[in-house]
Amino acid sequence: MGAKCQSCGMPLSKDPNGGGREADGSLSGTYCSLCYEDGAFRHPDFTVEQMQDFCIEQLQLKGMPSIMAWLFTRGIPKLDRWRQ
Repeated sequence: MGAKCQSCGMPLSKDPNGGGREADGSLSGTYCSLCYEDGAFRHPDFTVEQMQDFCIEQLQLKGMPSIMAWLFTRGIPKLDRWRQ
């Protein structure tokens, strides 16, 4: 498996935009376009729990069963953005 977003865990290869964008317009190799744009997080005030809930909701909207969506989000707290 390739690189994944260090905010939500989505494989960057699955990002329809190829990844988020830095403030200078360059492609981020760390974050996806759903989490990051113009060098900043789209949801800067989210807690890790809010990110998990948001991701579950988005995955369900794409047709994923809720138990699978829940399983996919369990690793979010271990990603770089959330490690303290």
